[in-house]
Amino acid sequence: MTTTRRDFLSAAVTAAGAAVTGDLSHANQHDHDHEHQAVPSDLTLRVKALESLLVEKGLVDRPALDALIDTYEHKIGPRNGARVVARAWVDSAYKQRLLTNGSAAIAELGYGSQQAERVVVVENAPNLHNLVVCTLCSCYPWSVLGLPPVWYKSAPYRSRAVIDPRGVLREFGLELPQDAEVRVWDSTAELRYLVLPERPAGSEGLSEEALAALVTRDAMVGVAKVTLSQPGGPA
Repeated sequence: MTTTRRDFLSAAVTAAGAAVTGDLSHANQHDHDHEHQAVPSDLTLRVKALESLLVEKGLVDRPALDALIDTYEHKIGPRNGARVVARAWVDSAYKQRLLTNGSAAIAELGYGSQQAERVVVVENAPNLHNLVVCTLCSCYPWSVLGLPPVWYKSAPYRSRAVIDPRGVLREFGLELPQDAEVRVWDSTAELRYLVLPERPAGSEGLSEEALAALVTRDAMVGVAKVTLSQPGGPA
């Protein structure tokens, strides 16, 4: 991109009142203290400029758009995956089908994707922890997890999850035993991964619905574990 185009896009965003630089550079500071780029990418500037123009023309209502994104990211999307996990916890036959053919088992519950990617489910165990990343971009199982969070798309997470997975997990507040094996799975456009977390101890008497309410997006990516008390992580 030329400096002229970048300056134009930056000016367009500024004129529309979208102060994106500070927000994006610190978007994930509450999760971990990675260094972030001070200036948004050209693609980000284009999207913000377009959004601002649509809002200015009265074609898009920004609060309604924010509410829609929040719903898909935190409620509809992850809830699908949570129901898949809960079903696997209470139904051993379904769990076996899920681990054998993730896409087909997920489709049994009515969750499918418009894309042709295959979903592979990897199971956590007391001495095995799985972590999902996309080192090239932000490939993500949208049909069961909704929109990918900001930190998942960030360059620091995409690079450090591979070279220092324990350090990344530690920054998310997850400290694993030294004897636990950590496996990192790199998603692609054709192949996406979903973590099947361990069922928390003491949950034996809970219904499938109650179990689903415990499962978080972060646990299905592998940066957290499921506990009996889930505060609900930020985007």
